[in-house]
Amino acid sequence: MTTERNRTTGRPTLEEVAARAGVGRGTVSRVVNGSAQVSPRARQAVEEAIQELGYVPNRAARTLVTQRTDSIALVIFESGERFFAEPFFGRIVQATSSVLVARNLQMVLMIAQAPEERRRLEGYLTRQHVDGALLLSLHGDDPLPAVLEERGVATVRAGRPTYADRGSYVDADNRGGAREAVSYLWSRGRRRIAAITGPLDMAAGIGRLEGYRDVVGDGPVAFGDFSEESGAAAMYRLLEQYPDLDAVFAASDMMAAGALRVLRQHGRRVPDDVAVIGFDDSVITRHTEPSLTSVDQPIAEMGREMVRLLLAKIDGDEPAETQVVLPTRLVIRGSA
Repeated sequence: MTTERNRTTGRPTLEEVAARAGVGRGTVSRVVNGSAQVSPRARQAVEEAIQELGYVPNRAARTLVTQRTDSIALVIFESGERFFAEPFFGRIVQATSSVLVARNLQMVLMIAQAPEERRRLEGYLTRQHVDGALLLSLHGDDPLPAVLEERGVATVRAGRPTYADRGSYVDADNRGGAREAVSYLWSRGRRRIAAITGPLDMAAGIGRLEGYRDVVGDGPVAFGDFSEESGAAAMYRLLEQYPDLDAVFAASDMMAAGALRVLRQHGRRVPDDVAVIGFDDSVITRHTEPSLTSVDQPIAEMGREMVRLLLAKIDGDEPAETQVVLPTRLVIRGSA
């Protein structure tokens, strides 16, 4: 209940919450700061008083006491155009945001690709605006994670690094998922299986190509960058060079959608003439014709694991296992 006094004399104070709840000021402070050192009865009384009075903690004052901002950066190292076009990013933002909100933490979404954007990003992250950073879509041997860690910013990345590194990451089993997809095509009698790869300066691109080669060996390959346009261009090249191919494994659903479009333009029936499998199991799979067989990544679980590892780092309670690889599964639909 918000009283007339609350509206006219300013927002409620910590002392007013304590008086309403019948507890000391320190108990209210512990509840607000998420401390476990409060009895269930006292916590309930404080939470009810906060709700009745409409109390909002003073974030600036809390930061001075706890040295925490209660903000976590989610950084995407791609262009804004790519971020809004590819379903993976929306799903990972939703997954991580839901976990952070449940823990009363604020997510700061940042997109940085150009050099000037990266310089601003580095300055922002290292000036104590956030408690830690989740890093997505890193390319090559990007030095930023090491720079941030050296300056005291806890980080966890999505995707394993492409080089030897002891940092924390959460990834899907890209190689295993690709291997399962191509093995399925092989089991269905397909023998001229081509691959459309993702960028080979990213672990996902490398792992999915390795999984393809585990089954096919040195088969026909065309290179893409996970976008629909690159998948279409790669499919054109494959049809020119290998007109007798009977299956395609594309390292993303976006590229698979581009490949399906080109196959249709060339009069190839899917899956009768050419079977197609993508990777991500995104919303795209339900809107292609035919519906797209794809490798599912556990994106919600990836988001939860990233947040878990990061908060453990921030709390100084880093678990023994800081590199997590989650299983994938093949979802069979009409295209294969």
